Amino acid sequence: MHIVVTGAAGMLGTALLARPWPGVTWTGVDIRPLAPRARERATFVQADVRDTGTLARVFGTADVVVHSAAALPSHRAAEIRSVDVDGTVSALEAARRAGVDRFVHVSSTAVYGLPRHCPTPEDHPCEPVDPYSAAKLDAETAVLRLRAQGLCAPIVRPKTFLGEERLGLFAMLFEWADEGRHFPLIGGGDVATQMLDVDDLCDAIQLVCEGPDGKVNDTFNIGAHEFRTLRADFQAVLDAAGHGRRVLTVPVGPAVGVLRVLAALRLSPVYKRLVHKLTRDSYVSTERAARQLGFTPRFSNEQALLKTYRWWRANTRRRGTGRTHRDPWKQGALRLAKALF
Repeated sequence: MHIVVTGAAGMLGTALLARPWPGVTWTGVDIRPLAPRARERATFVQADVRDTGTLARVFGTADVVVHSAAALPSHRAAEIRSVDVDGTVSALEAARRAGVDRFVHVSSTAVYGLPRHCPTPEDHPCEPVDPYSAAKLDAETAVLRLRAQGLCAPIVRPKTFLGEERLGLFAMLFEWADEGRHFPLIGGGDVATQMLDVDDLCDAIQLVCEGPDGKVNDTFNIGAHEFRTLRADFQAVLDAAGHGRRVLTVPVGPAVGVLRVLAALRLSPVYKRLVHKLTRDSYVSTERAARQLGFTPRFSNEQALLKTYRWWRANTRRRGTGRTHRDPWKQGALRLAKALF
């Protein structure tokens, strides 16, 4: 089986291309170079996901396309819309021209917005609350149109996933823990929050790539089965750092107000939807993936966090900041707050 991965230089793309998967060959497509551990395992094509003609030529060799290219919530609204929606439409058109048999779309549980019901099932109403969640939902709508025309087009909706190359906002937790600082959470983090190890997400994508059309041509939530509150899971990282520091409670009202202002001024990486996610339960049902795919995650939230923290300590202390999940995000005004903790 030959698989083409868009967004191949991202964290998920890197994990897929580096994955032991007998009988599979890879082509990675991205505007950025592949990560070192993926370079020897894949043919690389440098291209923008909105370049339909180039994608159609690359997809001509594909048995499966895994579409994971996306702009992140920290990007500007117009860029998110262009990459996440227009890029998906472009990739779908390229797949149609190339006669691809299976198009696996990597979406997000962000499409639910701030759901009223947990565990959130796949048929829960989708109510986007920001440009990122709206773009993810519109991209899914484009995928569903081609599914209705006969394309096998599975959609996977992962929770926030961790693992090698995952930095982003988690680099802030790891850095503060490593420096022996307490870590503040809005409301103390006493909310049940499900995450996901990237290796478990790769397991789910492999099941979707290999399974029969009748089982996989659907939409699937993917998340850890074992998770606790943010306070408990983040405390595990502070404990691993060995400085005796604790998760501290920051009052919800004042913290939300300040973070909203800082985010609007682009002085904080904590975007609006994340502020709300820190103050309410957030977990989804994975029963459909278990029933139709046979998916069983191997890692709990705590295991995924500690595995990522160990990798961070060994690899990334001197890495510069950036805008992808593979880069630490600029902490902005929050870096000044470290002195208080």
